[in-house]
Amino acid sequence: MMQTTLQIDGMMCGMCEAHVCDAIRKAVPSAKKVTASRAKKQASFLTDDVVDADALKAAIDTTGYACLSVQSQPVEKKGWFGRK
Repeated sequence: MMQTTLQIDGMMCGMCEAHVCDAIRKAVPSAKKVTASRAKKQASFLTDDVVDADALKAAIDTTGYACLSVQSQPVEKKGWFGRK
């Protein structure tokens, strides 16, 4: 499982966060747990595979917000069913 975090500039309200989440879901249909925070100026989501950072950045930039960076890192599932 991969967690991808984007640094995004230009989000001012809850609707901005929703627009960014919609753009991510459209660019990465396999994205799970998509969230955006205008306070942190970032968005994040989970996928099974590594995403194309350039395509994701372009998708965000076309919405009018500035995607400053894209970082992906492996993450382990937590909780009762993720234990071995």
